[in-house]
Amino acid sequence: MEEATYRGTVYPWQCDHVGHMNIMWYVGKFDEANWNMFARLGLTPSYLRQSGRGMAGVQQNITYKRELFAGDIVDVRSRLLELREKSIRFVHEMRNAETGELAATCEITAVHLDRQAHKSMPFEDAIREIAARQLAAEPATV
Repeated sequence: MEEATYRGTVYPWQCDHVGHMNIMWYVGKFDEANWNMFARLGLTPSYLRQSGRGMAGVQQNITYKRELFAGDIVDVRSRLLELREKSIRFVHEMRNAETGELAATCEITAVHLDRQAHKSMPFEDAIREIAARQLAAEPATV
């Protein structure tokens, strides 16, 4: 796993009636990590705005391992698993930054699309090259 794609804190208002971070906040923190992961591949906000492209999640699988509580510091690290012609698959690992314990994982498949046509589009060669380097540098297991 590379450096963090998201760092933050669990606030009391993010916790549910049983005292731990509610699942909607796990999803939100993973979503913020998505954009940092995309930027590392060249799918930066500037690229997306200037090219008229976008990214759309089509599948998301979350596994909850340990609760997070108000005041916990959260660290998410992300790894590319696969890049196809028009789609990408990657995984996030959310940890309690103080203890190092794995709190949750999230595997996502997303599609590269033309925002105006609302149609999936192939990734540009430059993005494919960056992805190939990342895939070569990372272990194949989740």
